[in-house]
Amino acid sequence: MRDLRYFTVLAEELNFTRAAERLFITQPALSKQIRQLEQQLRVALIVRDKRGIGLTAAGAALLLQARALLEQWREAQRVVSAAAAAENSVLTVGISTSVGRGLLSAAREGFVRTHPTWRTRLRHVNWDDATAGLGSEEVDVAFLWLPFPGHDSFNVRVLVREPRWVAFCHDHWLAGRNGIDFADLLDEPFIAMPESVGSLRDHWLALAERGSHPVRIGATVWNAEETFAAVEAGSGIVLLSAGNAEIYRRPGIGVTPVTGIEPAVMAVAWRKDDQRAAVRYFVEAAAGAAGR
Repeated sequence: MRDLRYFTVLAEELNFTRAAERLFITQPALSKQIRQLEQQLRVALIVRDKRGIGLTAAGAALLLQARALLEQWREAQRVVSAAAAAENSVLTVGISTSVGRGLLSAAREGFVRTHPTWRTRLRHVNWDDATAGLGSEEVDVAFLWLPFPGHDSFNVRVLVREPRWVAFCHDHWLAGRNGIDFADLLDEPFIAMPESVGSLRDHWLALAERGSHPVRIGATVWNAEETFAAVEAGSGIVLLSAGNAEIYRRPGIGVTPVTGIEPAVMAVAWRKDDQRAAVRYFVEAAAGAAGR
């Protein structure tokens, strides 16, 4: 369904840049997904020439079916949401990684305390969706690290700013250090998010602090579990927030603070057209939990 949504938006815009902006992904990531869709269907969907891009006959035929399928899927989501709401009021919270310092549980408890007829449901979303389900309307609110592609298109409330640490394999030369300057990590292989998440990937690779020094990618991963499996296997190191350092400290993995680098910024985000009181109260509960 994601690939069909990408294709439909591109078919409507007939411009990769504008389509990528609507989808909150990078242009290269969109191009890659369209190529994969063409390979899966074994047909060319897009024709490119000096004037721009257009649809092939197969692409035009797929567009009609894709729109129908996407509408059916949206209707299915609406029916499911309505059924859940009829049974009990539910607010779906999207996350792509653990939220440290007990912030998530405190926010949920604060929200339910003021809204006892409501409950919250967590949805874990892989990093190929940098909005953690907000962009596709799979979730109502999301805990997100800034910056993420298209964050200006959403309401964003900053919750915490905290130093970044680094995680490494237990036998890495960083083991036993009480801290490290980022300049000493420039030649290390890093574990990276998918290219489709653009600015979020760049932030956790600390491209802004690298200057002209190229980054070495040890592995590309799609979620937190894959990340720390790669770290434990010695594929590379990874930056993480101070609040998450204890969560991911485990046998086989060490962590230490990093200096000379900008802090990590955690926010709660929601869609600008979602004016429901429940969303507003959850945001306030999250902000209150962060303040405490």
